[in-house]
Amino acid sequence: MSVDDETSGWQLTESDPGVFTELLKSLGVPMIVDDLYSLDADSLAALQPLRALIFLFKWIPTTSDNEPSQKAGTSDPDFAGFFAHQVVNNACATLAVLNALGNIPSLQTGPQLSELLQFSTGMDPQTRGLVITGSDWLREMHNALSPPSAFSLDGLGLPKKTEDAYHFVVYTPIMGSVYELDGLKPHAIRHGAFEESGEGWLKVAREAIEARISTYPVGSLEFSLLALRDDPLPSLQTQLEHYQTVGDSASAGDVLSKIANENSKRERWAFENSLRRHNHIGLVQALLLALAKSGKLAPAEEVARKAMKERIEQRKARGEDMDED
Repeated sequence: MSVDDETSGWQLTESDPGVFTELLKSLGVPMIVDDLYSLDADSLAALQPLRALIFLFKWIPTTSDNEPSQKAGTSDPDFAGFFAHQVVNNACATLAVLNALGNIPSLQTGPQLSELLQFSTGMDPQTRGLVITGSDWLREMHNALSPPSAFSLDGLGLPKKTEDAYHFVVYTPIMGSVYELDGLKPHAIRHGAFEESGEGWLKVAREAIEARISTYPVGSLEFSLLALRDDPLPSLQTQLEHYQTVGDSASAGDVLSKIANENSKRERWAFENSLRRHNHIGLVQALLLALAKSGKLAPAEEVARKAMKERIEQRKARGEDMDED
């Protein structure tokens, strides 16, 4: 990362499926992103066809002496696919998406992304990264889903605090092998060939990700996993029409339930994204001031903590329900 956060123009984004799905929609790509709470074969099979796994983890500077070696893969300097380096801070989420999309054959895209991918064909990863992060329209799409900046503490003489850094990488099948595309590494990382039968490429990807997770202390929650997949709604609609035509009401009911779950999920994403686009700082300040004056701030904080915990559990439960479908 060669440019400071303040000058890169790229803002931080959340590891949220609604954010990534909205970005895909803006790019004209008919795919969505879902949360993954498990790497077991059944959970992955429920989301097929899967195009890539987007892995978010706490970034820790490494050297050749302390970098994990088990199942770390092999650096491939001759990688012929699409790979772009991260040359500015805060762009890794969108860069991870493009590193995945750029390696999907016959990808349907909007005109801007199509032109960008064609223009960057044959470029080395560093130059490609510069071209991508220098695209004003792409940066605007990325920043549109970033929460508004809250408060600036510049000029107050407060001590600088080092914050944890998190990073997105992609695991995806390319030319018969599973590759890890990490914009902070000089080359694509090959994790081995895969068989088309059975679990296919996901078996190799799961082993690589589990090996990465095993390098963290037991019980760590410093990572998350997202699945890039084809939009299931068109397929579900086709299935529904078929079952209705043949008079299979039971199967049609099952498909209708899945369609309802998908639509409900997207309505939730749309609402959350609308909240991200709005600056609520003034409202929050007024509420906190009123609560503090009335002596209700501490009790309200405890209620908020409990509500957030319940929301996280409900979100995990929704993810498990989708896997069962």
